Amino acid sequence: MKLMLKGATNNLLSAIKELQSDLNFELAEDGIPILIKQADKGLSVSLKNGQGEIVYDKKAAFFRGLGLLLENYARSKTFHIEEDAQFETIGPMFDLSRNAVMKPERFEDMLRKLALMGFNSAMLYMEDVYEIESQPYFGYMRGRYSLDQLNQLDDYAHQFGIELIPCIQTLAHLEEFLKWSDASGLKDTRGVLLVESEATYTFVRDMIESVTKPFRSKRIHIGMDEAEELGRGVYLNKFGHKDRLELMTSHLNRVLEIVDENGLMPMMWSDMFMKLASKTGDAHYDLMTEIPDEIIEATPKNVTLMYWDYAHTKKEEYLAMMKKHKAFGRKPAFAGGIWVWNTFATNYGLSLGASDAALQACKQEGIQDVFVTLWGDDGYENNYFSAMLGLQLYAEHAYARTLDRSKLHDRVKFCTGIDAETYLLLNELDAIPGVDSNNKEQTNPSKFLLWQDVLLGLFDKHVEGLDLYSHYKALANKIRVSRDGNNALDYIFDVPEKLAELLSVKATIGVQLKAAYDRGDNKELKHIADQVLPEIIDKAEVLRLAHRKQWLHMHKPFGWEVIDIRYGGLKSRLETAIYRINEYVSGEIDFIDELEQKRLYYHDIENSTGLGWSSYYYRMASPNVFFHVLPI
Repeated sequence: MKLMLKGATNNLLSAIKELQSDLNFELAEDGIPILIKQADKGLSVSLKNGQGEIVYDKKAAFFRGLGLLLENYARSKTFHIEEDAQFETIGPMFDLSRNAVMKPERFEDMLRKLALMGFNSAMLYMEDVYEIESQPYFGYMRGRYSLDQLNQLDDYAHQFGIELIPCIQTLAHLEEFLKWSDASGLKDTRGVLLVESEATYTFVRDMIESVTKPFRSKRIHIGMDEAEELGRGVYLNKFGHKDRLELMTSHLNRVLEIVDENGLMPMMWSDMFMKLASKTGDAHYDLMTEIPDEIIEATPKNVTLMYWDYAHTKKEEYLAMMKKHKAFGRKPAFAGGIWVWNTFATNYGLSLGASDAALQACKQEGIQDVFVTLWGDDGYENNYFSAMLGLQLYAEHAYARTLDRSKLHDRVKFCTGIDAETYLLLNELDAIPGVDSNNKEQTNPSKFLLWQDVLLGLFDKHVEGLDLYSHYKALANKIRVSRDGNNALDYIFDVPEKLAELLSVKATIGVQLKAAYDRGDNKELKHIADQVLPEIIDKAEVLRLAHRKQWLHMHKPFGWEVIDIRYGGLKSRLETAIYRINEYVSGEIDFIDELEQKRLYYHDIENSTGLGWSSYYYRMASPNVFFHVLPI
């Protein structure tokens, strides 16, 4: 397809050329004439009598408009589309701190897709994956970005009108740096900085000045969430007990002084203030919480509070919490989430419902800064690109008062080349028989059924009597037939396909093994040892190789060793299971101790719509000691 752009400034042309390959168009004098105009407000895209027009306000809106024009040209030669931005800021937050540090070239791939969707910002969540010249152990062997890499990403995003915003931690969630002896003087507890120490504030200054240097944006997210251990480690031993609100606000004020000196506009997570206001001191979402005047008065006014909430599915619940945040005398920012974390599967059942309710509430309450988080807890076995349908939902909400689901599906197909139904197949990795289709309990069988030990069967009680072979076998086939090898993102479905194929055999093998052992069926035990477990080993290796290929294409190599070790442990334990079963069947041992144990529930699921969950690999693999974590 050929386009002749009239009125395209050099400011737009470089980025337009970046999109040519993805969208299969070229710029030519004999192309379809497209008139480009900039206006004060809104986005208008039209085509009539063989001529097109894009009228836009902000640069990011232009690229959405270009996508809308090309998308609709394929369906109709006459159309007129008008849209109005509902938010001042709209963008994803990429968790780059849980081992999966996106390669710069993959980040550029993502930015082009974000541009077509119409996003105008993105936050980079970096606990320790950026350079600090004075701290050689900061991000050491963790795939940290260099200053040049961040600068180049900022340049690339800027040409599309996308503002990159650094999101760091200036209090808690610094375990991966504070583990080094070189950082011992900065540590209160395992992940929390020692407040009221001048060395800490020298370090915080280095963090803030280092991370903001590559970015044009004057905005910075300073973190400060989930700091429940504040003042309970080295600080307590040295200085004794001090009120947590006083500790929190005095530290925050010191950090804000540094931020202000650098001419920055700060944001922070709000949960610690909400928790301190609750009766229990730890309830983030307690709708009954009233914010005491002392907390409102103690909270600095020169920081934007960011309300994060990923799990509620009713608009009224979000409205209630937003109004509580407004008690602080300012509009909060909001961060929702697409559930890509703690699982191989993207939980679209919960994500889409929760996001839709949250975004409706944001519009009703006039929230203007909206983000969507893509966390990567416990090693990021999933990936950012599996969230594209969820990101598209945020983008469509951002340009319309009311969400048009048909348009959402059309747009995600155009922007990513993959239809909504294919993305939704990912949901079925966890939404298995026994799980509510919306998966509000965040049950994650795609993870715990993979990593759980076949002899110990910690989750076997949860899947007794379920036909998971048929579910996963059918799912593997559905993913296989839906794939398109010509699509640049097709590779993200290779791991889900191979995982479903593996789980069709492994998901309930522990139940079968225990049942055969209990009834003394040595023939079945021998079949499992000689046929089924070797098949699982083979399928696990196929999955590992697919996962390795995906990781090394998408991410820096640092962190893959964690997942590689998990696959190695899975294989070793399956080989040990074969050895143990053969010992028993041959009469070398009188019993298999692990199979003598009664199976118990990992979680009480009697009143649940799910099958239980676990956030950590090491808890799925074994109930025994992996490591002993001291509080400091």
